[in-house]
Amino acid sequence: QVQLVESGGGSVQPGGSLRLSCTASGSIFSINAMGWYRQAPGKQRELVALISRDDMTVYADSVKGRFTISRDNAKNSVYLQMTSLKPDDTAVYYCNGKIRPSYWALENDYWGQGTQVTVSS
Repeated sequence: QVQLVESGGGSVQPGGSLRLSCTASGSIFSINAMGWYRQAPGKQRELVALISRDDMTVYADSVKGRFTISRDNAKNSVYLQMTSLKPDDTAVYYCNGKIRPSYWALENDYWGQGTQVTVSS
């Protein structure tokens, strides 16, 4: 079984910064991509940022220029550096991995437990 564990969430004032971390563990043959999604109350879950195995990145328009995604392949980890945070960034943030658990298995989506980010004064 594959597990994703997140850390780094919390409460911050507008204009502040936070760094989220996520590490995958368990049975892992390969990781094709990792990313971050978020869900605010009353809204659908949305993609925030994604990074592929060859370091191609995708960002939501609302976070471009403020958030940076990165990864450490040797540690099976992905990070999200968030700066200039706004109240609209308040949400539960979920780590996502597109992972093959073995040579015989197809790629599956795996999710972390979620971490709360609150931006308010």
